[in-house]
Amino acid sequence: MADTDTPRRKVPVAWEALEDAFENNAPEVHSYLHLLNGEVIRVVDGVADPATHARIATDSNYLRVDPVSSREQYRWMERFIATVEEGPLRQKLLHSIDGKGAFRRFKDVLVAFPVDRERWFTFRSERLRTCMESWLEAQGVEAVQRPEWQVPTADDVRPQLDSHERVVRRPAVRPGGPEAQRARAHEIIDGLSARDLEAAMTYLEFLRERRGSSPPARDGRELSLVTAPPAPLRDAARERDAAADRERDEDDDADDD
Repeated sequence: MADTDTPRRKVPVAWEALEDAFENNAPEVHSYLHLLNGEVIRVVDGVADPATHARIATDSNYLRVDPVSSREQYRWMERFIATVEEGPLRQKLLHSIDGKGAFRRFKDVLVAFPVDRERWFTFRSERLRTCMESWLEAQGVEAVQRPEWQVPTADDVRPQLDSHERVVRRPAVRPGGPEAQRARAHEIIDGLSARDLEAAMTYLEFLRERRGSSPPARDGRELSLVTAPPAPLRDAARERDAAADRERDEDDDADDD
């Protein structure tokens, strides 16, 4: 128990998450309260990395949550049944908590009685809240209000939008024009691998050389030549196609097996 003379640590506790942690007493589930932001994390054996669990367990910013025992939660069901009027529901609830699987059967019975089901949720939440407050006090923690995330209004974002619209934009590139084609070429080159980039550069140099040696057209303009890609580019394409064929063959063999 915390020393009464020591100032209590103020934590913005996430109550719903902490309530779930107090209710869940499965042995493979370990819950921790983060003392800085009030969030609750769960570490599940067999799922979480043991090294990560060990680090969290030894971190002073995390406080291990002690869930309410199954025996105590069973007593809550008994006390709730005592508040139910004599009749079919009370008899069904008494029968449901007899033997293994009592918690599941108890909840299943209440599904058909929505009013008493809501009464049970309120009854249980009040007791969980009492347990949590006692536990936090024993740990020297004072729960404070959590900061609320405010959704910005239209008036809040309008100045930013107006400022954005005043930013000087680059002149629009004419679709299909030389500038657009050059921009597209840069995008394609940026996405190529090192091997494909080498082949592309060879092809571009090849086009530039052909352009320099192209005969002039009758009207003085340069003739446009349709040329086949050079050998390095053809070889790279063949290699990619062959690799794709091998991968498909391997998938087919795996399906046959």
